[in-house]
Amino acid sequence: MSKLSVTVITHNEGSNLAGALQTVTWADEIIVVDAQSTDETAGIARQFTDRVIVREWPGYAAQKNFAASLASHEWVLSLDADERVTPALADEIRRILTAPASHAAWRMPRVTWYLGRWIRSTDWFPDLKVRLYDRRSATWTGQYVHETLEVNGTIGSVAGELQHFPYRDLSDHLETIDRYTTLAARQMSEHGKQARLIDMACQPPLAFLRNYLVRGGIRDGRPGLIISSMNAYYVFLKWAKLWELRATAHRDAPGGRGHS
Repeated sequence: MSKLSVTVITHNEGSNLAGALQTVTWADEIIVVDAQSTDETAGIARQFTDRVIVREWPGYAAQKNFAASLASHEWVLSLDADERVTPALADEIRRILTAPASHAAWRMPRVTWYLGRWIRSTDWFPDLKVRLYDRRSATWTGQYVHETLEVNGTIGSVAGELQHFPYRDLSDHLETIDRYTTLAARQMSEHGKQARLIDMACQPPLAFLRNYLVRGGIRDGRPGLIISSMNAYYVFLKWAKLWELRATAHRDAPGGRGHS
């Protein structure tokens, strides 16, 4: 049977971390890499493991790769502090580790708790995540947001769900959107993306229709409507911030002039 290292990267996750770590106490090792939290995150982590490392924040992908590099075992489960491993998922992971390796990594569905219910519609579900992997065959990549695991080998699928508790309330959701769209716009700008008027005008309503009608947000009542609207707002805001970035850069350049 292969042994398992669980890695968690954190920053000010005092309200979430204990709940996450309680669901992986069965693992052979837990490693928490904390980005200099100013709350009780590191202290809570030390209640579950002595493998707690505090270091500066280098970015999501770099921090996850650093955490994996500390693992004592080849198989790694990357868990976020606002996630929980269900008993069904834990059982599947143990069965995978007991059998001869058939894949280099495994993807799992993630279900989100939002406004008092589990959301099984919109772009939020099944939200497949590759989180269980042989660290010899996979590396985290990504610049600012939406880090992904690049796997050299095949990827299997499990049915057990990863539970996600991302937002305290609507205000927290809006603050997260503001933070992530700033990073997304910066990443788009550095990749040479242009903020076309047609994108700003058409992409948000298309995102709403995809979430609310095509992907079934309408079935989730008011929460489904809110999620669809928030997802459309996210799309609008990242394009608007991209326009702002490029307009500001042009205006501030020698000889540059503002434009609309």
